[in-house]
Amino acid sequence: VAAPTVVIGGDLVSKARSYLGRTGPSLGLPNSLWCADFMNYITNGGTGSRIAKSWLKRPRTTPHVGAIAVVSRGGGGHVGVVSGFDSHGNPIIISGNHNRRVGEGVYAKSRIIAYVM
Repeated sequence: VAAPTVVIGGDLVSKARSYLGRTGPSLGLPNSLWCADFMNYITNGGTGSRIAKSWLKRPRTTPHVGAIAVVSRGGGGHVGVVSGFDSHGNPIIISGNHNRRVGEGVYAKSRIIAYVM
């Protein structure tokens, strides 16, 4: 059995972007709290956990396009892939469960817990 293909960098951004606008259920994922599920889906397994902060177990990296950003959120966390940075250095992140869809938005850099691979 071949090992799963891991998508990295710009390829991960392209893959995530191809799902913009989709809902969790349309991808066979849960209807709520599914950002980690989406990251597992587009990385062919990811951490295998439904918990966003499970991505903190991954090796750290620098802020760059294609990095996975773990974001603080009241009561938990959020996770997505960095697609760019705004003029203030805040990451633009594609994630599942962004307004109940796969979406792209700017997150305050002060909310980033870690960038991981």
